[in-house]
Amino acid sequence: MTCLTIVQTACQRVGLTSPNAAIGNTDAQIIQMVALLNEEGEALATRHVWQAITKETSFTTVAAEVQGAITTIAPGLDYIINDTIWNRDLRRPVYGPLTRQRWQQRKAMAFQGPFNQFRIRGDDLLFIPEPAAGQSCYFEYISRYWCVDSTGATERAAFANDADVGLLDERLLTLGLIWRWKAAKGFDYTADLEKYERRVLDAIARDGSKDWINLADNRYDILPAVAVPSGSWNV
Repeated sequence: MTCLTIVQTACQRVGLTSPNAAIGNTDAQIIQMVALLNEEGEALATRHVWQAITKETSFTTVAAEVQGAITTIAPGLDYIINDTIWNRDLRRPVYGPLTRQRWQQRKAMAFQGPFNQFRIRGDDLLFIPEPAAGQSCYFEYISRYWCVDSTGATERAAFANDADVGLLDERLLTLGLIWRWKAAKGFDYTADLEKYERRVLDAIARDGSKDWINLADNRYDILPAVAVPSGSWNV
């Protein structure tokens, strides 16, 4: 579903005339619909570590404290997923993030190593101690871009055209738009909000698939062993 079809669906469900255009529409009702839809997208994106807006990025270390602007290293960064920064050349994690207090403590110490730790300050990614140059580091992060243009090439933090498509579940965006519109109008939205919350929790539970929890034994019978084909053992 596109921005326009989400707005059209929501309008039909609440009893408004379905518009032929959403972005740029001069009707006050549709202007409000678009604004509430963008509000819903921003809010929904922060509810969970959605796989659809999870990104992997990499950078090459430089022999300095500042490794570069975090917005350049990770375009659209909302936040780094904890414990995902790894130096693949050294095959070890980059620990952190350090608090302001721990960072200043490390800076005051004569001995700062041996393992790299990081923090983000002033939109720069900082390492302590300074790493050797030329090492490859990777991490995963959540992007604030929850929709894309019709080609899929340009990610956005809000719908800007009718043909833009949500990266998040359009059904959730539609339900979220409906309850937000009713709340803004002063209507009873209790049932709509409850329905929305149930669907969000279901989506979170299924997002990206889930591993089995098994307290008994290995789920799969895959152990280091010699594979012996079935058949006759007579020789």
